Amino acid sequence: MFSTGALLQLLGCVLWDNWWPMLVGIMYVLVPMPYLFFGSTGGEGYAIYGSSIQSGWVDAGKFLTGFSAVGSIAIPAILAHAKIITIGALIMELAAAVVLGATVMTYDYFNSRDNYSY
Repeated sequence: MFSTGALLQLLGCVLWDNWWPMLVGIMYVLVPMPYLFFGSTGGEGYAIYGSSIQSGWVDAGKFLTGFSAVGSIAIPAILAHAKIITIGALIMELAAAVVLGATVMTYDYFNSRDNYSY
């Protein structure tokens, strides 16, 4: 699934001979970074008013991850609105975003399962 999404991303640039949509490729690299830096804290943290200190960092990481994910959809839409890329390239980029998003969700689903009974 990941290679299909990457292929759609690349085809969105090659078929319309315009490499501006590759800006979204930078966003695909940046999307998991805030969650990796802020969201994967171990331990329980200190209790302050019923919550932990670390939950604020986890929430900040989730917010920045969501903000980056929205940017990966907004960048091709803005480029198409400004007539920098064509509608066909926009559709190809959005299809790549859907496939890559489904890949992440599928990985998360199977990774979160504790039992591996088939």
